[in-house]
Amino acid sequence: MRVLSKFTIDCDADAAWRALHSPRVLAEVYGPFLDMQPLEAMPTRWEHGQNAAVGLSIAGLIPVGRQLISITDAQRELDGVRVRIIRDSGMPLTGPLAVLDVWDHQMAVSPLPDGRTLWRERLVIGGAAAPVLWPSLWAVWQWRAARIRQIAPSWAHDPDAATADPEDSDSTATA
Repeated sequence: MRVLSKFTIDCDADAAWRALHSPRVLAEVYGPFLDMQPLEAMPTRWEHGQNAAVGLSIAGLIPVGRQLISITDAQRELDGVRVRIIRDSGMPLTGPLAVLDVWDHQMAVSPLPDGRTLWRERLVIGGAAAPVLWPSLWAVWQWRAARIRQIAPSWAHDPDAATADPEDSDSTATA
């Protein structure tokens, strides 16, 4: 089963790509509804091939499980436009989502001619409980989309971007 979303955000694709690699931004996307806490030392930036375990709770009060985040990056050309993709192929470890057999979450960003970014997401879930869990996940993904659109303009003001090596934005694996 899939949850798909596609929308435009008000920042450039480089800023969106940096945000996708920020654990802090990921936590902000889910907040304040869902609180994400690291279970081990969390990197300041997700790197290709990196794994991290996090605990999730509703509003920081009600634990709902643990999740393994497993990051890979890819890049493709689509109609002459560079599309950068981050994939979380980790799994829910505990909690209600742990009954799923498949968890594959991909987010793609590509530049638009007006300087904004096209954001696409695909969550694929599988297992006997997937039909029961899908409506809740669909609702959470609607929340995510609204939060991403709300906070994306702030990503363009990344203070680290001024000192970042421009080559770093091209350090993705080609798929």
